[in-house]
Amino acid sequence: MQAKTPSESRTVMTDLVLPSETNPLNNLFGGELLARMDRAASISARRHSRRVTVTASVNHVAFNRAIPLGSVVTVEASVSRAFNSSMEIYIDVWIEDRENGHKSKANEAIYTFVAVDDTGKPVTVPPISPESKLEKERYEAALRRKQLSLVLAGKMKPNEATELKALFTE
Repeated sequence: MQAKTPSESRTVMTDLVLPSETNPLNNLFGGELLARMDRAASISARRHSRRVTVTASVNHVAFNRAIPLGSVVTVEASVSRAFNSSMEIYIDVWIEDRENGHKSKANEAIYTFVAVDDTGKPVTVPPISPESKLEKERYEAALRRKQLSLVLAGKMKPNEATELKALFTE
């Protein structure tokens, strides 16, 4: 199976924050942002695998900045690493300044999706070949995140987590 680049799965969704999507402080509901990120990640995973994909886990979400009513929000997602049937999707959320148009990072997340066939059985996905420095950093870190997740879930013994050992030994 031929490797693909993260840019081949890149998904960009831009939208406006409407009154029905805000909390009593007039900021975007966290759940609304999670749904937007899940949609972008789903499209990204499908573009990479060319299969039906399902959300396996939300590995990390950072709500670093509130997103006010009326804001223009851009959600960018791409596959950072592919394993056997699973794909890690890294998501960046940007908010656009109303007056000067400058974009600044508001939030980020990491989701895991699995590609499945028509019966829901996991299927193999193409590997990732990162190109940029950031893509390479995210690719390398993905294996550490996966091993940590497996250790915490009891599916991998800590002494088998080779990437985690490297963090604590010289």
